[in-house]
Amino acid sequence: MSFSSDHAEIRFGCGLSPQVAPAPSLEAMLAGLDGPDRMAARFPMVSHRDYWQRRAQWLELRKQRRKASGARADELADQAMNMSRGFRADLLRGLGQTVLRWSETQSGFRERLALFWADHFTTVGKSGPQRSAVSIYVDAAIRPNLSGRFGDLLVAAVTHPMMLTYLDQRVSVGPQSAFARRKGKSRGLNENLAREVLELHTLGVDGPYGQADVRQLAELFTGLTIGRTGTREFRPGWAEPGEEVVLGRRYGGNPARLEAVQQALHDLAVHPATADHIARKLAVHFVSDAPDPGLVAHMAARFLATGGDLRAVYAAMLEHPAAWDDGPGNVKPPFDFIASACRALAVAPERIETAKESQVNRLILQPIRAMGQFWQRPTGPDGWPEADAAWITPQGLSARLRWAMAVPRRLLADLPDPRAFVDTALGAAAPEPVRFAARAAETRAEAVGLVLAAPAFQRR
Repeated sequence: MSFSSDHAEIRFGCGLSPQVAPAPSLEAMLAGLDGPDRMAARFPMVSHRDYWQRRAQWLELRKQRRKASGARADELADQAMNMSRGFRADLLRGLGQTVLRWSETQSGFRERLALFWADHFTTVGKSGPQRSAVSIYVDAAIRPNLSGRFGDLLVAAVTHPMMLTYLDQRVSVGPQSAFARRKGKSRGLNENLAREVLELHTLGVDGPYGQADVRQLAELFTGLTIGRTGTREFRPGWAEPGEEVVLGRRYGGNPARLEAVQQALHDLAVHPATADHIARKLAVHFVSDAPDPGLVAHMAARFLATGGDLRAVYAAMLEHPAAWDDGPGNVKPPFDFIASACRALAVAPERIETAKESQVNRLILQPIRAMGQFWQRPTGPDGWPEADAAWITPQGLSARLRWAMAVPRRLLADLPDPRAFVDTALGAAAPEPVRFAARAAETRAEAVGLVLAAPAFQRR
């Protein structure tokens, strides 16, 4: 199948919109990755500084409450609870802002890539306050690096404070470090981050590494932690002394330990196994659960030839005929489904920006969860499943149908004409049964719901 702007916007973007024209060419799709991040600027998240200041205050309140008693303890508990509600509000605001970025963007490919890489480098907050900070991490580590070199993205994500906390790197101490040699001070070596870097982030589950490489990389990472203000820090006293050998290469053994960590990550970033792993993941996400081997090979070859230039890898994917096969496409995960529906419906930004927390919770957060996806809380560091079967479940499909039939009329004062909405949501290639259903429905709400619930809209 040759390039089609509608097909490109559905498969590689955020879906069709009555307000935003799809990219007219492959070159335009790639050009959308360049320049300033307009959606992040227009729909910003809570700032890193503001979050960490409030988190420090929250921790101090909890500390004081443990020492207090009587009325004072109750007062402190109420204050801490109010701050917890503020973090919950940040989480809901972050969800709403992400939906709006999808709904309003002129570069759907860019938003899709941001979500793909955020999932590839999954982090999950381990406490109520931290759950609201995932969006801050995505804006700081993922979005600025999604079209540069993979090595830069890898370093930014792996060494970000959220990742160091999520995978327990912040408490990992070298067994022979100065800190560990002090009596009663040893916290132990933690291999979580090293294992996931090799298994998930770079080489892949079947990559050419062993347990010795995991341990050596974990020792190389020792000293990486976070400070009181939530910034990344390196503590030499926690670092394992001497050199470490990872995949046959030596790192460390000098005061510039952080540089050694970055060099190891950059070396892993351009390994042939990493090229294969990343190429396959991208192809699975954008094209098919079982992508054409020629497509994966073409992308991996471009990855290696350019030293992991992601923009060049994306170009290799888009230029390959297999990427445009006229098949049904992958099933949209729950967030993608709701966000692309809001885009097709042209929901006004102020409708979501000014919505009460309870409305965002009822109309977006809880439905996503009912469809099988807990927003920014996958069950493990491997992120959300890509397989269509993970999302095609009786419960998930029922939740999608309920949302399609009930929520659009709560988001819009006036629903669109169903006959026009078929083309708005699905393009000129909309199946005739869907067109018939939209015409035959008794009410406008039912007709719009049937379009959104149609298999053609559920896939990309």
